[in-house]
Amino acid sequence: MPSPVRTALARFWPLILLAALLGLAWASGATRLLSFEALAEHRATLVGWVAARPALAAGAYVAAYVAVVALSLPGGAVMTLAGGFLFGALLGTALTVVGATLGACALFLAARTALAPFVAGRAAGLLDKVRPGLERDGFFYLLTLRLIPVVPFWLANLAPALVGMPFAPYAAATAIGIIPGTAVFSGIGAGLGEIFAAGGRPDLSVIFSPAILLPLLGLAGLSLLGAWWRNRKRDA
Repeated sequence: MPSPVRTALARFWPLILLAALLGLAWASGATRLLSFEALAEHRATLVGWVAARPALAAGAYVAAYVAVVALSLPGGAVMTLAGGFLFGALLGTALTVVGATLGACALFLAARTALAPFVAGRAAGLLDKVRPGLERDGFFYLLTLRLIPVVPFWLANLAPALVGMPFAPYAAATAIGIIPGTAVFSGIGAGLGEIFAAGGRPDLSVIFSPAILLPLLGLAGLSLLGAWWRNRKRDA
């Protein structure tokens, strides 16, 4: 018979690992690097590293993005801007989508085990708001939440796991749903060179402009239409 200590470790090792990594990130000062000021200060070094070791730099960027999402650290927008700045709009978008999806999937799997009792109690109110949609139309509902983030990103990562959503639809909805917004921020990041030269800051409010927001709303509408069509066929 397994000992109580071994049983507890087997159940709670994801929580222990996440807590250790989160503590290391704050203690080492790594979180201070997730700012626009830090990106502006170290831009020459980062650009030189990407030019000298592009494959290694791309892998390091993806790994860093996985950590930011899995640990729910602040600075995701800055990371996405950095991806566009360092790798260009197209490759930056691809790398960010891979990193963000892997990080969200890691958090999803952790939530299925050790994190579930902690998160469910502390986010019960928010969870109750999204539970019916996720239980009824998990893929399309989560896709809509990804396209138009009306709930916190960390909640959209955790809630599907807590309501029992299957992993494959979760991963697919996450990867597809974050592409449009990521492409916008990566495109802004690709133009940071001129902004840095002028000593300014990027205008992230552009995502709320009609030219960008309306297409995102249209995509979200198509997602909801898919959920409606699925329910109609199921009830027929």
